[in-house]
Amino acid sequence: MNTKLPLLGGLTVNEFLRDYWQKKPLLVRNAIPGFKGLLDPQQLIGLACRDDVQARLVTHQRKKWALRNEPFMPEDFEGLSRKGKWSVLVQGVNHFLPKGAELAQMFSFIPHARLDDLMVSYAPPGGGVGPHFDVYDVFLVQGLGHRRWQISTQEDQTLVEGAPLRLLKDFKMEQEWIVEAGDLLYLPPHCAHNGIAEDDCMTYSIGFRTPWYQELAEQFLVYLQDRIEIKGTYADPDLKAQKHSSEIGPDMLQQVARTIRKVKWDDEDVANFLGSYLSEPKPHIYFDSPAKPLTEARFAQAVQKSGVKLDLKTLMLCHGSSIFINGDAHQVGQGCYRTLRELADSRSLTASSKLTREAADLLYQWYLDGYVTPGAK
Repeated sequence: MNTKLPLLGGLTVNEFLRDYWQKKPLLVRNAIPGFKGLLDPQQLIGLACRDDVQARLVTHQRKKWALRNEPFMPEDFEGLSRKGKWSVLVQGVNHFLPKGAELAQMFSFIPHARLDDLMVSYAPPGGGVGPHFDVYDVFLVQGLGHRRWQISTQEDQTLVEGAPLRLLKDFKMEQEWIVEAGDLLYLPPHCAHNGIAEDDCMTYSIGFRTPWYQELAEQFLVYLQDRIEIKGTYADPDLKAQKHSSEIGPDMLQQVARTIRKVKWDDEDVANFLGSYLSEPKPHIYFDSPAKPLTEARFAQAVQKSGVKLDLKTLMLCHGSSIFINGDAHQVGQGCYRTLRELADSRSLTASSKLTREAADLLYQWYLDGYVTPGAK
């Protein structure tokens, strides 16, 4: 945490978190030396046409913005002018491209519980998605070509009414840079920005989620409903006659209120909820079990020989003595926890890693579920 990182322009992680994280933008030239990108435009368009990928196409013609979401077919992109103002954006590239997962892992100094995904965008000259702001943190790494970034910390975040995108009505540029391959721009939430392609341009966006409190509260109540048990039924043997039969009487109200107040939770309940909720894959993501699964003994041999790694789509978090993987929670022993925490941290275990019986059993079950595969990176 106190090592100076070229990725952060020579800042340490602690300095970056103290001075920039959720506070102000940071531009780092040549943050990733030699980085030219991971895909070409046609490969990205091919990925956008997969039925298990979230993608968007943004066009800007005759001063009108239009937005279209997946599904896409290759011919949807054939009529687009190379010089037209349009952009294709593909979410979750780290779930399909090993190099994409490695790029996202470079930012693991931010907790995994905050990571959303790696989005990759392509735009021909003049393309972009207009001036806007995001409610999450994002690191923008430039790949192919050049992009002109216009930045503003303005407080006015009034949106254009009726627009299909969250476009700022009155964007006032304060800073402007042209970035090239390997450059990085960090933007905190609500920092207004406008990215315009100078030429054929691809940008790699590592985004970090900031869940709404309303969303967390609602989902926590859903989580609780399967874990509470309040016995008995409503009873009123001393019921008194009421003047107005349509009114809810005070005795009924107080009895039910006392019962509902029996619903209790503590920090451990909240932690278990967060682990399950934040590791839950998005609805469009699914896992493939191995077509011809290894026996448990063969799997153990493969792990001893080459290690094990998480599937690119797997989300894994830890807390206390619990392991959370793709929405499932497992309470484990101390030795097992340390091993699986290492797997969650680095997304792989080497062949030299020592496995407890408990860890080996869980890994095999996760292998059958498609969550892990033999072979460390």
